[in-house]
Parts: sequence; C-alpha cells; structure tokens
Amino acid sequence: MAIQESGQMYLETIYVLSRKSDSVRAVDIAEHMNYSKPSVSRAIHLLHDEGMINIDDAGNIKLTDAGRSIAEEIYDRHTTITDLLISIGVSKKVAAEDACRVEHYISEETFAAIKRSIRKSGGRK
Repeated sequence: MAIQESGQMYLETIYVLSRKSDSVRAVDIAEHMNYSKPSVSRAIHLLHDEGMINIDDAGNIKLTDAGRSIAEEIYDRHTTITDLLISIGVSKKVAAEDACRVEHYISEETFAAIKRSIRKSGGRK
C-alpha cells in the first residue's frame, strides 16, 4: 500500500515522538507539526483505517508493524539526507528542511547510492 507524502510525514512524526515518550496523542502530533487539531484528527483516522496505527481507549497512538516499517524508512531517509547535506556545508536548519522535502521523492536507487557513498567515506553506518 502506497502512503502519500502527508501520511508519511505523520508516520515519521509519530515515530519520532514515540522514541521520546511511550504516550503519543493527537495533540502531541499537532504541536510537533504545527498543524490544527482537526487536521491531525482526520489524518490519524485515515492512518488507522489503512492499518498504519492503532489508537487505544485513552487516545494513545501506536504504530502497527506496517506503519513502523514506513516510518523507519522515512526517518532513515530524513536523517541520512540531512547528514549528507550538513557534511557538504549546508546549515543544520536548511539541511533538515531540504531533507524533509527530498525524503519523499528520492528513488530507492539514488538513496541506496547515497548510503553506499557515505559508508565508503567513513560516515554513517
């Protein structure tokens, strides 16, 4: 199942927040992404319907295995591309912003080549 860019961004945000806290709620996502609560609520329900997340009775959001797989892939792309851009002299802020745009569109072939290149140069593993 292909998740569109906005869904990928939500999954990545849930992943990042869940690394910091066991409890992730829609309000946390809204604050982190600077989105309105109704927009987040709609996206959360769509992700739930697609089997990407579970929501318990208390409103805590957890990634399913499928959701976690996508989130980890997007997060890896984001951090790898950010690190690459920083390594060539781009500021951290701009590198993170650019990586956020690129991570959703870069081909698997190009991303794999970037990772190989970084490994060869002694960078990230």
